[in-house]
Amino acid sequence: MRRYDLDWLRVLVFGLLIFYHVGMFFVPWGWHIKNNVEYSWLRYPMLFLNQWRLPILFVISGMGTYYALNKRTAWQFSMERITRLFLPLVVGMLLIVPPQVYIERIANGEFLGSYFDFWPSRAFVGVYPEGNLSWHHLWFLPYLLLFSLVLLPLFLYLRKHPGNKFLLWIQKKAENKYGLFWFLLPLFLFESLLEPFFNVTHALVNDWFAIVNFSSLFFFGFLLISVREQFWNTVTEHRKFYLICGITGFTLFLSLILTFEDSVWEHFVEAFLKVFNLWSWILALFGYAAQYLNRPSRSLSYANEAVYPFYILHQTITVITGYYIMNLSWGLLPKSLVLITATFGGSWILYELCIRRWKLIRPLFGLKKPKKPSAPS
Repeated sequence: MRRYDLDWLRVLVFGLLIFYHVGMFFVPWGWHIKNNVEYSWLRYPMLFLNQWRLPILFVISGMGTYYALNKRTAWQFSMERITRLFLPLVVGMLLIVPPQVYIERIANGEFLGSYFDFWPSRAFVGVYPEGNLSWHHLWFLPYLLLFSLVLLPLFLYLRKHPGNKFLLWIQKKAENKYGLFWFLLPLFLFESLLEPFFNVTHALVNDWFAIVNFSSLFFFGFLLISVREQFWNTVTEHRKFYLICGITGFTLFLSLILTFEDSVWEHFVEAFLKVFNLWSWILALFGYAAQYLNRPSRSLSYANEAVYPFYILHQTITVITGYYIMNLSWGLLPKSLVLITATFGGSWILYELCIRRWKLIRPLFGLKKPKKPSAPS
């Protein structure tokens, strides 16, 4: 049975990604191009989103893998993942990401000339950031492909042995609102013991904390959907409890990093509060989505297909638009509205006119070929 709440969450979280990347243009964190004025207070809402937006996407992806294996053999699943993840990644690295690198280079005075002086002769020379070849915001795709293929044997075993002791233990924990917090233990160990030695780079190579942490969240999604009735009943019934935990966790986390200097004890407390916060928000979001969003609609059908091309396209539009307004004296609100409107509007125009309707283009952006209409009976 299809869960429409998962589709809605996927669409909404990817939609938040556009707002997040617009925020990166203004916040005093490193990004590809920056506004001429940065706003320190934006760090706090950005930090709130950053805590759980990527983790919940990997959990949802793990849940989607469970459903994908319902209708596919291991070979079919692997080929579909390669087609829908690797092919758009290659297309993105060849066509979608280079304009971002070009804009960054000319904005920083590192390159002079037109875009076609840069692409293709310079666009693929060296690896970013020293060179120009990069997957930028598309890093999610190779990581998801890696997790899908490496964990596939384990997923197949769990599907074939639903009564094994491990899944029965997960089922028992999922029946209790406190039992779901057992998933915090590995997350805490990774955050406290592994993260200090491996900064997240999204480069795949030697990105060990990101690989271990995100693959675990992906695996958690598969486990939770395997005991679906117990899990959904628990998060739906106790959604307010998890919401309170999330609010409390983020408040304490923010208070800690603003009040105390770095130390050993502060590191371990911060690591616990971080994973407690992100996991509480994930459970709360699942609970509220299950209660209010688990129903089909025409808007969902359209958005569920459009979200993947939007994800591939959006950051390039944001960066290009940002370059032309970065030095204007408009203020935060007008520039934000321009960036948001241009990014959503540009992505929609390209999707609707150039991707959705062309069956040869659709696979390049991770979309299935359109189904042929059934013959009248």
